[in-house]
Amino acid sequence: MHAGFPDFRLGTVLATSFTATLTERCGDAVERIPTPQRLVDWLAVNGLAVESCTAAQLDLALTLRESIHAAATAAALKEALPASAVRVINDCSIRGRAAAVLTPNGKRAWRLGSASSVEDALSVIAADAIDILSGERDGRLALCTSPTCRAAFFDTSQSRTRKWCEMNTCGNRQKKARFNAKQRKNSRPAE
Repeated sequence: MHAGFPDFRLGTVLATSFTATLTERCGDAVERIPTPQRLVDWLAVNGLAVESCTAAQLDLALTLRESIHAAATAAALKEALPASAVRVINDCSIRGRAAAVLTPNGKRAWRLGSASSVEDALSVIAADAIDILSGERDGRLALCTSPTCRAAFFDTSQSRTRKWCEMNTCGNRQKKARFNAKQRKNSRPAE
């Protein structure tokens, strides 16, 4: 990976991992794919390698990312999906040329052709978003309870009560803040 950029936050669900390329949405936002090459890097890490990316393709990717986040947020809040977000997701899904393949261990993977473009990779991400937004997968969309994060994530925990997008970032921060507040309260002199 290229030095000088924040690490990627990789999850197990492609679509919500893609939305996590912009973190701390309600605080000091952290953009993890600010350049076309950085998008190429993220796609490669997620098994969707492409050779290059233009500024226009990066803009399309960012539009898709924000559309998926808007739709996932609405779904998590049990609100109607924004029509503009649905339109972008659908347009990206039908635009690409990717094939679903069966892996030797019986899992589905996506294969891009040898001359694949960013649009082909984005179609896979859009198709993944459609799977989770339509309820095709076992789990539920939720929003991180960190007041600065509010990332959409796909909760596949047994109880479906996960609170944070990632325990090692938002969860630890929230638990540490509660612990520190309790320590401050307990260390105050009695009046």
